[in-house]
Amino acid sequence: MHYIFENITKLVSSVINIFLIRMLLVHMVNPKITLMKKNLHPKKEVKTNVAWPIILMVVITSALFLPRNSFAQGMQSGSTDTTKAPAKPVYPKVVGYVSFILPLETYSAGSFTPDFSSTTKIGFPIGVNVLYSDKFGFSYEFTPTVKENSTTNGVSSILFDPGTMFRFEHGFTIITRLAFATDGQYGFTPVFNQVYARTKAVNYFVAGSIPVRFGGGGAATIGVSLQIGFIFN
Repeated sequence: MHYIFENITKLVSSVINIFLIRMLLVHMVNPKITLMKKNLHPKKEVKTNVAWPIILMVVITSALFLPRNSFAQGMQSGSTDTTKAPAKPVYPKVVGYVSFILPLETYSAGSFTPDFSSTTKIGFPIGVNVLYSDKFGFSYEFTPTVKENSTTNGVSSILFDPGTMFRFEHGFTIITRLAFATDGQYGFTPVFNQVYARTKAVNYFVAGSIPVRFGGGGAATIGVSLQIGFIFN
């Protein structure tokens, strides 16, 4: 993925640089055209028209190079680290994480209800993972959920959903969570978690979950949610 982004950045920056060089050559090689423009238009207007595209393109080109340079530095530091034997993690290990979660779609009583329709919900899962090995762990998570519609706006419930973690290679984890909410609902939630970027301080992850809920004075529900967050190393 980083390789694709780097190539796209190179292509865009190259096109901008070619256009910039062409523009500079036009004004340097054809002074007569520039003199004619000065005679036809006020000096102040000509200076403004010539200067602002150049400044803008320089700024854009510099900005395009920043992510690529940062990525290159990361690759260099990564290549340096590979010369050393990676340190084996010590277990048990405790790590914390913060995130947000969106309930994309919910099915209940024969109908689907998308988020952001008449009611908007967003949760903020905060938790602690206790890792016992590179294959297994246990997660403790609390999720306050904010609900907003035409009549209400506030925290609708707090969910406690602990679960076992089955860890696989390449940052993929399956978590089987139980669910106990303050609004009376209970149930379970299978979670499919993938780490997509790693840094020295945090690991970034995205997760898809299928919450199944009962009770709370309503019909049973099943939904699909999207969770994005980062884990502290």
